[in-house]
Amino acid sequence: MNLPPIRILYAEDDLDDIQFFETALTEIPVNASLTTVNDGEELMAYLSENVARLPDVLFLDLSMHRKTGYECLYEIKKDERLKQLIVIILSTSFPSDIQYEGSLVKTLLKLGANDYIRKPNDFTKLKEVIHQALIRLAEETGLVLPEEEL
Repeated sequence: MNLPPIRILYAEDDLDDIQFFETALTEIPVNASLTTVNDGEELMAYLSENVARLPDVLFLDLSMHRKTGYECLYEIKKDERLKQLIVIILSTSFPSDIQYEGSLVKTLLKLGANDYIRKPNDFTKLKEVIHQALIRLAEETGLVLPEEEL
């Protein structure tokens, strides 16, 4: 049985990060369809226009122009039409201080994020963290990950 690809939306304002994410996604064994938006306002407009067919998962950067990932997460989780959207935070916006990052993660989870990933600097690790996040997501939500032969 051929399953449709998992629909991923990535909100990120750094074009290099978008390109790395897109390439990483093609190199992991998951059949995925990727849509990208370049800032928080574009994200919220996209979600409003596509409320009848939301993505399976949103990867959200915290530090974006025009509207931050925090603001977007808050708006998504307060909107009855959007609040079921699975949101994985993927960000490097903050110092690598374990206490600070632990506090940040707790806050993001309280706001409704499903997961938090610090963007690694290494491409191989990026592929690994994206793949592991999708596996965790599938285990926690029952979402079926269509596999792809590499």
